[in-house]
Amino acid sequence: MTQNATTPPTIRPVVWSDFTASLALGVRDFRAALWIDLCLACVFVLAGLGMAAVTVMTGQTFWLVLAVLGFPMVGTLAAVGFYEVSRQRSRDLRPGLRQVASLIWAARIGQIPWLAAIVVVIFLFWFFIGHMIFALFLGLAPMTNISTSLAVFLTPSGLTMIAVGTLVGAMFSGLVLALSVHAMPMLLDLDVDFITAMLRSLSAVLQQPMAYLVWGAFIGVVTLLSALPVFLGLFVTMPILGHASWHLYQRLVSDP
Repeated sequence: MTQNATTPPTIRPVVWSDFTASLALGVRDFRAALWIDLCLACVFVLAGLGMAAVTVMTGQTFWLVLAVLGFPMVGTLAAVGFYEVSRQRSRDLRPGLRQVASLIWAARIGQIPWLAAIVVVIFLFWFFIGHMIFALFLGLAPMTNISTSLAVFLTPSGLTMIAVGTLVGAMFSGLVLALSVHAMPMLLDLDVDFITAMLRSLSAVLQQPMAYLVWGAFIGVVTLLSALPVFLGLFVTMPILGHASWHLYQRLVSDP
């Protein structure tokens, strides 16, 4: 990286090989920092299991559906630790779990929390809209616990609700992707304000919406599928996608 710490970087146009190369580097970093990645991912897997347990015990299983559909939105926040691992490795450093954790903790007083707050607000708004969609299609259906409510989602109304909810959730996820795909790693890497970082990220996405739509859809589908077997797939997919996102940013701001 040769960018000035006070000058926002220029993000060059992305090509398809950037995505594949970034994924390959993500796998490489995952294999090299396996123990650190598993520890970082464990936090979010346990959070997902805890969230699922609460919804089952309270009988409010539709909240779990909304959370799973909306999880890709907060994936950017969850990936900060993986960004830091890749950032240190790109500087030929050997990251340690304590060092990564301390740097993440130190970032709480910077610009990252402002972007995180925006992402959380969008995520909560998705919960509000998702609840309205649920009420529209399944408001009169009995929802008591996971064993009795699962069949409700397989009814025509339930399948329609899932289709509409997925479409609306994808729109929210697309907004979060556009605002944060480059902004979050940029804030971790350089001394820029969160508004400038978001605008640079949004501009890059708007210039090539189809390319980023495919990338976002890939991340969303992989994340959702890995969350289905009691979130255990996130132990692998979260680190790889997190590292890949960092390398995508680094390639686009480093290469002429």
